[in-house]
Amino acid sequence: MKIAMVSEHASPLAALGGVDAGGQNVHVAELSAALCREGHEVTVYTRREEADAPHAVTTDQGYCVIRVPAGPPHSLPKDELLPYMDEFGTFLREHWRRERPDVVHAHFWMSGLAALLAARPADIPVVQTFHALGVVKRRHQGANDTSPADRVRLEQLIAERTDHIIATCTDEVFELARMGVPRSRTSVIPCGVNLEQFTPDGPSAPRSAEYRMVSVGRLVPRKGFDTAITALTSLRNTELILVGGPDDGKIADDPEGRRLLALADDLGVRDRLHMLGQVPRTRMPPLLRSADVAVCTPWYEPFGITPLEAMACGVPVVTAAVGGLIDTVVDGVTGRLVAPRAPAKLADAVGELLATPVIRQKYGLAGLERVKVRYSWDRIAIETLRAYRRVTAAAVRAQNDSGFSSSRTLDRAIDSGELSTGSPPVDHGVVRVSGEGRR
Repeated sequence: MKIAMVSEHASPLAALGGVDAGGQNVHVAELSAALCREGHEVTVYTRREEADAPHAVTTDQGYCVIRVPAGPPHSLPKDELLPYMDEFGTFLREHWRRERPDVVHAHFWMSGLAALLAARPADIPVVQTFHALGVVKRRHQGANDTSPADRVRLEQLIAERTDHIIATCTDEVFELARMGVPRSRTSVIPCGVNLEQFTPDGPSAPRSAEYRMVSVGRLVPRKGFDTAITALTSLRNTELILVGGPDDGKIADDPEGRRLLALADDLGVRDRLHMLGQVPRTRMPPLLRSADVAVCTPWYEPFGITPLEAMACGVPVVTAAVGGLIDTVVDGVTGRLVAPRAPAKLADAVGELLATPVIRQKYGLAGLERVKVRYSWDRIAIETLRAYRRVTAAAVRAQNDSGFSSSRTLDRAIDSGELSTGSPPVDHGVVRVSGEGRR
């Protein structure tokens, strides 16, 4: 099968830990690699961010990455990319005329928009993974949500017009149902973990305290690192390692980094907080193995890969009971679930584990078994292929039964301006997108 992955801002080649580089990058890279191991041909389309970067790169894992010339050839925050999705979709449409994929898998809502604009005129089935929903982000961030004003409206239309939606957790299925998406058009297929890279065996990173907590994620407020820092005040002889954020020791230049450092100073735990910035993936297993407990404390989290990676290293986890983490962690079996934004409850759960090595070992072994059985990327790839085959078979049946293009409904939406990207009017021939100007 020829599979096109569309991931407009999250390149599988990007360094992790930046504001817009995290779990989605890992998801696209690992899923693509696993699909190649199953014998399929995978091409990932992501936006070009460097003028002199190669147009196409074939990775060691076998998938090809094509950098799409959409917008300026430099890095931009993902929330500023919507006006360039016309250009992105036009490139895809022209490319797929020459090299037609059997199925398109779009990652994130803007990728879904570009994918639909390109795939529907050619009746190529589209599978969508949102990774995060705008309605959820708006609920939790309110006025601090920097998403484009039209995000929720466009996500609704994408959800209605895509062939199938792969949700990464059960909570997302409920959100999609509130948006009117029938349960029959959704599947729950979680993120996975690389079980060859993340193992309980191997070296551990050195540490400078009796006990160690490790927390990993992009340096943004919703990740709740301040909760973990505050919990340190109740955990004696314990250090906290934070991974993520700017590299080259520039944490203090980052607004969130400065806020967290100031908080640690105010609480008197600055000497036990170590912010490492971006860390290469090869260094992550030793860091996780060095931890007594891995903590993950976001306000909300569509999935969360770090707890899986910690469990694969045999490390017990304590996480906030939100989003996909509720699916991943079995409370009292592989770790503990605690209320978000509750430093005292986090400290109690971590303190209990630090004081009870037998329970830590029990949770670690149970977590390792859980990820082996449920979360290997090979299993995730097989489940994803099942969804692909379902939509490709349905597309063939629809064409045979109807005798006309299934793209007409989408074309009407495009012509009417429903799928406006907010960019100036562009005439693409088959696909025309009318814009209303940026808001």
